[in-house]
Amino acid sequence: VQVAESGGALVQPGGSLRLTCAASGSDFSIETMSWYRQAPGNERELVGQITRTGFTDYATSVKGRFTISRDDAKKMAYLQMNSLKPEDTAVYSCRVSYYSPRYDYAWGQGTQVTVSA
Repeated sequence: VQVAESGGALVQPGGSLRLTCAASGSDFSIETMSWYRQAPGNERELVGQITRTGFTDYATSVKGRFTISRDDAKKMAYLQMNSLKPEDTAVYSCRVSYYSPRYDYAWGQGTQVTVSA
């Protein structure tokens, strides 16, 4: 399974951005799709995730501003980010857990999000 993120960009504070995570391969079923981010000098942190049943949970720092959704037919997940702040600047990566048939997971390369005036 391969994972690719897209949609990163430079955006002004208060702006919005939508990131896309696309999983590809053969004969696999996706379980959970998670978004992580890592800012320079910081450890990678979990932004939020969505399970196969549609359950979502988010980091406290993004709750109410970010929304995760998924399209199982397209094997994609989305991270809608609103009211962006400079502290949201980071490389955002997608992690996809799946069965094929055994349980495994794959990471994407990440996409840069920069929030600056």
